[in-house]
Order: sequence, then structure tokens, then C-alpha cells
Amino acid sequence: MSDRTYLNWPFFDDHHREWSEKVEEVAKGLRVDHSDVDAACQNLVQTLGQSGVLGPTSSDTGKFDVRKLCLARDILARHDGLADFSFAMQGLGTGALTLFGSQAQKNRWLPKTRSGEAISAFALTEPGSGSDVANSTMTAIPDGDDYILNGEKTWISNGGIADIYTLFARTGEAAGARGLSAFVITPDLSGFTIKERLQTIAPHPLATLRFEDCRVPSSAMIGAPGQGFKIAMSVLDVFRPTVAAAALGFARRAFDEALTRVSERHVQGAPLFDLQMVQGHIADMALDIDAAALLVYRAAWAKDSGAARITKEAAMAKLFSTEQAQKVIDTAVQLFGGDGVRSGMPVEQLYRDIRALRIYEGASDVQKVIIARQALGTLQNASQHS
Repeated sequence: MSDRTYLNWPFFDDHHREWSEKVEEVAKGLRVDHSDVDAACQNLVQTLGQSGVLGPTSSDTGKFDVRKLCLARDILARHDGLADFSFAMQGLGTGALTLFGSQAQKNRWLPKTRSGEAISAFALTEPGSGSDVANSTMTAIPDGDDYILNGEKTWISNGGIADIYTLFARTGEAAGARGLSAFVITPDLSGFTIKERLQTIAPHPLATLRFEDCRVPSSAMIGAPGQGFKIAMSVLDVFRPTVAAAALGFARRAFDEALTRVSERHVQGAPLFDLQMVQGHIADMALDIDAAALLVYRAAWAKDSGAARITKEAAMAKLFSTEQAQKVIDTAVQLFGGDGVRSGMPVEQLYRDIRALRIYEGASDVQKVIIARQALGTLQNASQHS
């Protein structure tokens, strides 16, 4: 089992340690068939829901336990990438309902997504706007008591298998970010189609969604008109540290695999670990993992301790954890030699799994911009009050 001494850090309470043990037991029992990713994710959502692991992915009180979310992703990612994905999307897909949804919306959907009865999705990205959310062009035009949706969303995780989508569209209250609104919709709406299923190097359900004169009732709006950008950023503020936690889980698995390999593999009659260069690689991997964990759980602790926003902390955690996890996994592949690039080997799978995490929910370069702007803002605020 991977080193779990980090659970003794002061970021956690006893109930977090108990939660970690529960998720670990469930994760150890998972048997995931990757030959059909749609079926695998559907089965995983049901299994995780029935076991209670999906419990923290939503809340009727409007408050998340971000440390529980991060612990779950850290553990699940170490065991299986699709298990982590299935857990994460249940939270991301309904995060807007937890934070801003009406009581009727919460009552209808959150018990179903927590139990694994319904699969959720988060539809934000468009063909012409990824990280630049304010430039969204999909429209939601008022028409009596309804809105008419037109446009496309792409790179939508769980697209094609979701029962509920949180969708963002331009309602036009103002230019840019202030003219977006959020809606909760279902795939049975007339005019809503799956334009394309997308394939990636680490397969999971992905699709481009098309909306053509798709009518939704005004009761489907989450929050108030024009609040869409605020809602999207608030959701990402919660879930961005959990992406870092997933990267951390991937890195932990790579480290465990590498440590076993260099202990068992012999070169010239001695374990590979006896080579000082190999020991240097192992030390670097261990250091990167603990440093990433400190940033991840600092961000989660800060949010759980009442911080209104953790923009800087979340950006730092995501940037460092995903970038360092890529390095850790690449080192593991190198230590495995030819076996490291053999299809089906754990480190080969991890090499494909980690790459997307440096892109989605804010690419690494975007995180650098966020961190720099936060630093400048802190300096300016200090100057104003000196």
C-alpha cells in the first residue's frame, strides 16, 4: 500500500481519516473493465453510489467538504483512472446545484447523483472558447416562460451518457462574463443532440453537444440571470484542488510501481535500487509527491476553514501537482525501461492518464497567469493600505 502517513498531518480531522479508510476499502474492491468505457463509467457510478463514496460530491446545505473530495480523488486515482473520473464528474456536474441551485432543483437531482442513480456532466467549454469562458457564444434567448438554446459545447465529460447537464449559455444581460447564465437540463430535450463522440489517449466518455432551437423552461435556470460566470468560477474554485489531488494519486501509484521495480529488478547481480542515480530519482519523486500533497491539502483546508475564495491556493495546487505528477510518472516509465512503454503496463496507462490533467479545468499556463495576477493584487492592496 502507498505511504499514507500524510493522513497524520494537521490538515485533517478524525472523520477525514475514517473517510479515507472507507474509500480505500471500496477502491481495493473495484474491478474495472476498460474495454467499454461508457459501461465502465456507468457501473462505477452505481458502485460508488451504492457504497456511499459519492456522498461528498454534493450537499443540500450548500457547503462542500473539500478535503473529503480531495482524499477520495487521491485514493481512487491511485487505484484506477476511470474510478477517479466517475467520482469527480458527479461532483463537478452538480456543483452549481449545491452552491446556487433552488431547493426544488436540489431535491430532484442531488439524491440521485449521490446514490449513483443519475450521471452528471458539466457543459462549459465551446469550440471557440476553452479557458476564455467569458467569450462563450452559445445563446439562451428568452421566449415567454422558456429559453431557446442554440450553439455547441465540446470536450464535455460524460457527454452521451449523462442524465443531467449543467449548461452555461449567453443570456445577454451584459457583455462578456456578465452576460452568461447557468441551466440544468436533461438529454431528452428536443433539439439537443450528441454531435460527436471524442476519443483521447486516455479514453473516457467525451462528446460535442449541439443545441438547435432547444427549448428549456425558465425554472431550469440555476441562480439568477447573468450569474453564470460567477457560478462556473465558484464551482471550479472548489473542484480545481481535486484535480490536483487526482494527479497526486496518479503520482503515488507511479512511485509505488517504480519502487517495487527497482527493488526487484537486478542489474549485474544487484538490485537496480543500489545505483546512486536510481536513488536520486526515487528521492526526487518522493519529494515532488509530498510537496504536491502539501499544496493540495492546504488549498482544501483553506476552503473548508471558511475562505470565500481560494483562487491562488487552488491554482498553485493544480499547477504544481499536475506538472510534478507528469515528471514522476515519466521517471517511472524510464525506470521500467522497455516495459515502461509496453501497452497495458500500469506506468504506461498512467503516462496517458496524467496528460489531460495539465489541460482541463484551466491549463497550466492559465494557472500561472492566475497566480501572477493574485501576487500583483496582493502587492497593490498592500501598497494602498501602507
